[in-house]
Amino acid sequence: CSSNVTSFCVCRYQRARPIIIDPGLYHSKKSGVFWAKEKRSLPASFKLFMGSEWVVLTKSFLEFCVWGWDNLPRTLLMYYTNFISSPEGYFHTVVCNHKDYQNTTVNHDLHYIRWDNPPKQHPMTLTLEHFDDMVRSGAPFARKFAKDDDSALNKIDKELLRRSYGRFTPGGWCVGGSNPGKDPCVVYGSPNAVKPTVSSKRLEKLLVQLLDSGNFRSKQCK
Repeated sequence: CSSNVTSFCVCRYQRARPIIIDPGLYHSKKSGVFWAKEKRSLPASFKLFMGSEWVVLTKSFLEFCVWGWDNLPRTLLMYYTNFISSPEGYFHTVVCNHKDYQNTTVNHDLHYIRWDNPPKQHPMTLTLEHFDDMVRSGAPFARKFAKDDDSALNKIDKELLRRSYGRFTPGGWCVGGSNPGKDPCVVYGSPNAVKPTVSSKRLEKLLVQLLDSGNFRSKQCK
């Protein structure tokens, strides 16, 4: 599993106690949540973990969540039904409370995200000012971008993805000419062709750092 997993610290204590009702679980149209007056205590039978909602989950772990042969996934599913922002805690808590999966986590969500200091509710909006730092990070994903300003996204398309306006990102299977105004993907070869790029080398460097034996295990489910 790949995710940014952190233990449930004191600063998030107030997030676990409130009880909410999400009408979106029962109705076809989404609406605001309802807050109950009652508060609940922290659970004693399992430890809460929080992290990024952007996760990569293995087939084995998902099968465990679906079948739940020791009832942990179902128990936590009921708990997080009335939890605000449950995607930021459910899978993290399941994986870190089970001995077969707690040592399979990678404590990173492969996103480039900038936060204010002190952090606010939402991350900073990325602009051209953050472009170089974002590229150096090696992260394959980034957020968030302004809805009314495409300058940073346009630069990503042009310099990193080599994507022309209104066209797909070219890959190793695009064997057409690269003349100006021509789409190289009009003529394509094998769909399995993959050619390493400078960007893929940056991603490789990031993954090697994440899996380094010196700090990999020490950051699992902490």
